[in-house]
Amino acid sequence: MTGRLHVIGTGPGNPDQMTPEALRAVEASTEFFGYFPYIDRLNLRPDQIKVASDNREELNRAEAALKRAAAGVDVCVVSGGDPGVFAMAAAVCEAIDAGPEEWKSVDLVVVPGVTAMLAVAARIGAPLGHDFCAISLSDNLKPWEIIEKRLRMVADAGLVIALYNPISKARPWQLGKAFEILREVLPAGTPVIFGRAAGRPDERMLVMPLGEAEAERADMATCVVIGSPETRIIARPDLPDLVYTPRFLKVPSK
Repeated sequence: MTGRLHVIGTGPGNPDQMTPEALRAVEASTEFFGYFPYIDRLNLRPDQIKVASDNREELNRAEAALKRAAAGVDVCVVSGGDPGVFAMAAAVCEAIDAGPEEWKSVDLVVVPGVTAMLAVAARIGAPLGHDFCAISLSDNLKPWEIIEKRLRMVADAGLVIALYNPISKARPWQLGKAFEILREVLPAGTPVIFGRAAGRPDERMLVMPLGEAEAERADMATCVVIGSPETRIIARPDLPDLVYTPRFLKVPSK
């Protein structure tokens, strides 16, 4: 009999945004595999074992967890945010797909969580109130040419766009290039939300028009949300502005 393998997300970083189901998975597991900062968010018992690893080791981490689960251990693979959005659930499935037949018999439970774009949207209003998409700007796993093509297509289609992995020391130019591409398609006044560390003590929310958006405002803790041409800003005199995308799309008369 195999052990159970839970894949959980810790949410954007605020402990209150980790779901009860994820907390129950932590309580039931014996060994924990994940990136250092995400595992360190958990309050583990002395009998529970951490197996922390560095970033960009997702497939090795998934394989190590599957080996232990196949051996009968109750294992938990830990992501930030939601485990199914640019996170470890896909890596575990990839490992099962390419791995030994016995891994297909592991009792796999992916626990839904709160991803960064949802936390940012909740803090600023409702920018995801109409059709939207999420794109990772990291070209570690896909060519940059594909990212450029997708940006143009979804902007032309009128989707709100949530950008994950917008910028890093190793990739300092992609977000600026993405803004250049989007300015070719979208109005200069389109709202851009820089949502950093949503729900955490160091949270920072900034809204700028696309025509003035600066890539330097983001880091790897930032989720950047670009509105559609319909996205609106509600100015409030004594409170932060609200940003929302109307639920109904007004189609011009022919």
